[in-house]
Amino acid sequence: MSSQNEMVSRRNRLLAQKTIRGLESRNMTGYFAESKEEALKIALSLIPENASVTMGGCMSAREIGLVDALEAGPYHFIDRDRYEDKREAMLLAYDADVYLASANAMTDDGVLVNIDGNSNRVSAIAQGPRKVIFIVGMNKVCSDPDAAMKRARNVAAPTNAQRFGLNTPCAKLGTCMDCKSPDTICCQFLITRFSRHKDRIHVILVDENLGF
Repeated sequence: MSSQNEMVSRRNRLLAQKTIRGLESRNMTGYFAESKEEALKIALSLIPENASVTMGGCMSAREIGLVDALEAGPYHFIDRDRYEDKREAMLLAYDADVYLASANAMTDDGVLVNIDGNSNRVSAIAQGPRKVIFIVGMNKVCSDPDAAMKRARNVAAPTNAQRFGLNTPCAKLGTCMDCKSPDTICCQFLITRFSRHKDRIHVILVDENLGF
């Protein structure tokens, strides 16, 4: 008899196949990694040596070891946390060779959903960097756009608000209150349903629970 983990992994592989077909229909490229280690190998295979690479607050890239690999390898990694002027680092992202991101949620037919406070992340996903690589745990794949938006607003946003110590209703209650708090991180919503530029957006689906 299969173990629970084996059954979940089998389900994730099948779901990932559907999601990858959806991405391909939207002019994006998808991959499935059965582990963090495999996800790291795929990501590094997509990043040329000496490339300029940056990201927003992508926890998933850190969780698979990608940030450590970029800092140790032959890449120009732009770490905004090391810049006194964060705006300068954010502006450098728009001319980067590679931008790393995750998704707050996505649908099983390849639509990516992201919410942002400062909007540097969603704007870079939409325009600027030559290549965008998403690292997405299978825990973020949802059945349809409504479910994906609900996940982004009621799971990702409250968790991130708590992580940053923000004074928002969702940080206190654990669910979206559609607030207009000065601390709100739900300022811009980006739905990525198609990439006009082929080979720009790559999505690595990982058989792990990653990010929030």
